[in-house]
Amino acid sequence: MPEDAHSAEDAQRAGSEASDAVARGGAAGSVAGPGVDAPPDGAQRDGDTIGVNAAYSLLAQIAGALFSFVLTVFLARRLGTHGFGVYSLALGIGALLLFPSDLGVSTATARFIAERRGERTAIASLLADGLRLKLAASVVMSVLLFVLAAPIASAYGLHSLTWPLRAVAIALFGQSVMQMVKVFAALARLRLQLTTAIVESAVETAATIALVIAGAGVTGAAFGRAIGFVVGGAMTLVLLARVGGRRSVPRSLRFGRHTRRIATYGGVILATDGAFTLFNQIDVLIIGGYLSATAVGIFSAPLRLTGVLGYPGNALSSAVSPRLARNSREGPNVAAFLGAMRTLLILQAATTAFVVGWAPLIVRIVLGTRYHESAEVLQVLAPFVFLLGFGPLVSGTVNYLGEARRRVPIAFATTGVNIVIDFILVPRIGVVGGSIGTDVAYGLYAPAHLIICQRALHLDLRTTARTLVRTLAAGGATTGVLLLIGAPFSQPWRVVLGAIAGLVAFVLVLLVSGETTRDEIAALLEHAPRWRARRIPRATVPALPARPFDHEGRDAATDAVPPLAPDADEARAAADADAPSRPESGVDREGR
Repeated sequence: MPEDAHSAEDAQRAGSEASDAVARGGAAGSVAGPGVDAPPDGAQRDGDTIGVNAAYSLLAQIAGALFSFVLTVFLARRLGTHGFGVYSLALGIGALLLFPSDLGVSTATARFIAERRGERTAIASLLADGLRLKLAASVVMSVLLFVLAAPIASAYGLHSLTWPLRAVAIALFGQSVMQMVKVFAALARLRLQLTTAIVESAVETAATIALVIAGAGVTGAAFGRAIGFVVGGAMTLVLLARVGGRRSVPRSLRFGRHTRRIATYGGVILATDGAFTLFNQIDVLIIGGYLSATAVGIFSAPLRLTGVLGYPGNALSSAVSPRLARNSREGPNVAAFLGAMRTLLILQAATTAFVVGWAPLIVRIVLGTRYHESAEVLQVLAPFVFLLGFGPLVSGTVNYLGEARRRVPIAFATTGVNIVIDFILVPRIGVVGGSIGTDVAYGLYAPAHLIICQRALHLDLRTTARTLVRTLAAGGATTGVLLLIGAPFSQPWRVVLGAIAGLVAFVLVLLVSGETTRDEIAALLEHAPRWRARRIPRATVPALPARPFDHEGRDAATDAVPPLAPDADEARAAADADAPSRPESGVDREGR
């Protein structure tokens, strides 16, 4: 994050305006639409709105992505393909143990807390039981990996892998504890996730760079990761204690009355997410076994870059999925789900088009000339990149609906398909075989979860299907334009021309197909985020809601706007007179 980063208050205002713009532009539909996020009459309002939470989640991921980008580029260049391959292999093995160390406790705890949102005593009790299970499982798995590091390294024939694995074992404990940030999503307080993300990422980046420059190599990089996640885990525990109160902090090893419920549902989550974790890492492991550490580096470097492209889906999933929980105060927010689906289809279609058209340029700029073979890997991963848009949303929604058991066969089938394809293609065509396996397997995973959501929520997906067809056509047109113009590294003007022409082609196809209208685009541009140079202090003048669906400044119990202090009326009137007028906007049946 830059040193002159804006305050949390500014970030919240920007997030609100950004979500408002998307809603009015039709991209997010009802994600932030009128009435969508309002609590029922008489219910206590807690947490932030969907739009604000999505903004905070996205900011948290962007912060992590910036640090991860710096580390990926630094380590890829500093360690070389072999060293970066050893580092990636250590991280892949550690990732396989992440969900066993979690036992599904984080997701299960978040699901039950989402169902009791607003009931402070119940939340504290659930959180305490969840933390007891979490800490016990995390310690066991971390110690196990630390002890087995040498035998695992010998099995791969890489003795230099031993100490990086031990460092990853330490990092595993902190990383597992940080999985509890899912509770922040359940409570609609994702601003706290932003705090933990910045702290962990900054510490990890600084420690890793310092150790590698000092000459510690791959082992130093792994221990830098360990330092970052241990600090991040400690920060997560502190913030959880603040949210849940003193009763949420476990003071003994005695399990409470919620332990069985959490452990039972967590076991189902463990089976599904554990299988999906294997899906994420199996390509690296098979490539490392069949080919070499250098091949692992060529494949894993672009794969890590694609993770950034899934951030919009993760952000909306964190904000929307908890609102689909069967809360006693309100039913599942179906309008928000459909609006989020439309947003993600449009965003990912545009993103995927640039990945296909600009893969060689992206690899050249980010990873350097030594990774020229990674360009083909990135291009072949295009279907995976597109599905990353709504994959987290639909899978997270299934978890919060209490339907995690229906995910089990999907998760194992996804992993099985990936393994079979990798075993067939990797020995024959190399690292690109891993990309094909990932595409086909995730092509099963994401749509299957959407079907579960459709059946559980009785969704009408005809509008979503039309959006899918239109966005794919727009993405295809953009890709064609980019390939036609080209993007040679030595001719920046063609890169700029391609970017402008590609975006114009994308928007034109959406307009011609009827997916969006000129009024929606105009509203989106008109309400784009803008920082206000002059603000009235919140302590002097309570903030009024700028739009019907902005709840900031409303009473916590009644959701009514509090009366202004007598000495603040004139200041508020002046502020309202200076503020630009905003057109009203609604949400139609299609979530636009």
